[in-house]
Amino acid sequence: MNSSCCRTTHPFDSIIPLPMSQSAARCQRSQASQFFNLAGRPGVISFGGGLPTAEGFPVDAIRAAADWVLEKEAERALQYSASAGEPELREALARWEAQKGVPTKAENIIICSGSQQGLDLIGNLFLEPGAKFLIERPTYMGALEAFELRGPNYVTLPSDEFGLNPDMMGEECRGARLAYVMPTFQNPTGLTISAERRRKLAEKAREYDFWIFEDNPYGELYYDEEPPLSMRAFAPERTITLNTMSKVLSPGLRLGYFLAPKHVIDVMERLKFALDLHTSTFTQLLTARCLEKGLMENHLPEVRQIYKMHAEVMLEALEESMPKHSEIRWTKPRGGMFIWLTLPKSIDAVELLERCLEAPEPVAFFPGIAFYATEKESNTVRLSFVTVTPERIRTGIRTIAECLKSMLKA
Repeated sequence: MNSSCCRTTHPFDSIIPLPMSQSAARCQRSQASQFFNLAGRPGVISFGGGLPTAEGFPVDAIRAAADWVLEKEAERALQYSASAGEPELREALARWEAQKGVPTKAENIIICSGSQQGLDLIGNLFLEPGAKFLIERPTYMGALEAFELRGPNYVTLPSDEFGLNPDMMGEECRGARLAYVMPTFQNPTGLTISAERRRKLAEKAREYDFWIFEDNPYGELYYDEEPPLSMRAFAPERTITLNTMSKVLSPGLRLGYFLAPKHVIDVMERLKFALDLHTSTFTQLLTARCLEKGLMENHLPEVRQIYKMHAEVMLEALEESMPKHSEIRWTKPRGGMFIWLTLPKSIDAVELLERCLEAPEPVAFFPGIAFYATEKESNTVRLSFVTVTPERIRTGIRTIAECLKSMLKA
């Protein structure tokens, strides 16, 4: 008897062509997921992931809020909700934003399921294949992956050692629908642009008639001096700001929010309904309770000091260990989670990463090439310091420096 006739095949073993949409075809495997596979190896000191430190999670506050919600509002918390968000959360966020110097009402806010959904909503609102889209260089990798699904025509915005430089913006901006910017503690560079540059960016937006999409996940993570006001203070009529609770509460709760003119919020509410109906009611009420009990005022100062200490340790380690070379430099952030390291043009950061992973005390980081929409630069590195202990920061930077020295000698 032919044994092949008795062979059984599971229906999921069959592979037939998938008639994918253009958006799905553009969605390649994330460089971030490939990196995390490397960084997750046992014993690796990782400066790569943009994760907040678990040391800063307000576990007791979250537990108390969850207990209160389930005791007082269980039926409501476990039910469907409105697409724009729970009223008390929108009110609490409006009060917090207004205290920072920009007039805000609850009607100017819509809740979303984390920043990544916020990026997707913006893509749905503004982008389509070929749409002219202004973007920083470098910029947040996760935003590029979200926007790439729509196939926009990227036009990079000019920058210098101080960040985005509106003085250098010109006719290339004409016809663009939107500029995506992260003016405060930018990911990946850690840079913050001045109030004067924000004012000039607002002027350029009016001159060339484009909207400003301000991504602000790190704005509350300043170390000492508060950063300049949001772009909403400079161009309120054409700015959409995306904030998140991931860095101040917990990323696992997946809660973000937009601030925008009411007519924009109304359109986004319709899009939000089509995407996922609404963000978790339980998560919203839990967050509103945390805010009511003084989370921002009581908890944030502790988180800022943790991040400041880690940043200072890494900056000191870079100064002590990096080879002295005219092309080696790094940013010195005043808040946020990242330092941007620029290497000599002869150095490929991917090759440097490979060497660091094979070192006796292996280290991982994110090569900067992943943060460019166009004209990619291979000699840059993003270093994240907030989830690594001070001693391991020093050890990791020594490893990077030694591997870099060996490449410079080769």
